[in-house]
Amino acid sequence: MSDLIHNILHIDQALKGLVDSYGVWVYAILFAIVFCETGLVITPFLPGDSLLFAVGALGGSGVLRAEVAAPLLLLAAVLGNTSNYWIGRYIGPKVFSHAPEDARSFFDRLLNRKHLLKAHQFFEKHGGKAISLGQFVPIVRTFCPFVAGAGSMNYGRFIFFNVVGAIAWVGVCTGAGYVFGNIPWVKHNFSVVVLGVVAVSLIPLIIEFVKHKLNPEQHVSPVAATLEPRKSDAA
Repeated sequence: MSDLIHNILHIDQALKGLVDSYGVWVYAILFAIVFCETGLVITPFLPGDSLLFAVGALGGSGVLRAEVAAPLLLLAAVLGNTSNYWIGRYIGPKVFSHAPEDARSFFDRLLNRKHLLKAHQFFEKHGGKAISLGQFVPIVRTFCPFVAGAGSMNYGRFIFFNVVGAIAWVGVCTGAGYVFGNIPWVKHNFSVVVLGVVAVSLIPLIIEFVKHKLNPEQHVSPVAATLEPRKSDAA
């Protein structure tokens, strides 16, 4: 765990090490990381925003080719979200419909039910836009497509918001890294910048947590137990 935290805080150095060790295969590794974070509900801990920022920074310095990395990461995010949607479509209803007292069921061991419920609340509040907005929020980014699939969101509608969100996420994060990542202060204090990126991305979750503490009744998901399809999305 300490090695993981160290690599995340110094992700620019970790990426340079991967480039030195694997050469062009580093693009496949980056693709796999983004795909797993967006496509598998059991890997929400993987770096997302900070990884994209670091990719942009290394692209700006010539260590990586940004024109190759950015499209690949965009494709990884779109495909990951799409896979997550279909996984949710298949096993999501089983996760939410099993008996609440069955705390040691297979699905409870495999998935974090609390995170799924949080993502579902986010989805209920924002509808289709949750797919795009959630792309910028850690944990929600991983679980929202799963919940959309479990709730039988219209697939065409999902794809639209999926692509829009992925373009915005990859574009903003890699673009920020490309523009600001090689400023001397940023290069010498990259771990501080990474913490700042993580802190900014967590602001929506903090706001929702505060709102929940102030008005808990307004943040109870009305269909969390059954995930009935939303009329607007199922049409």
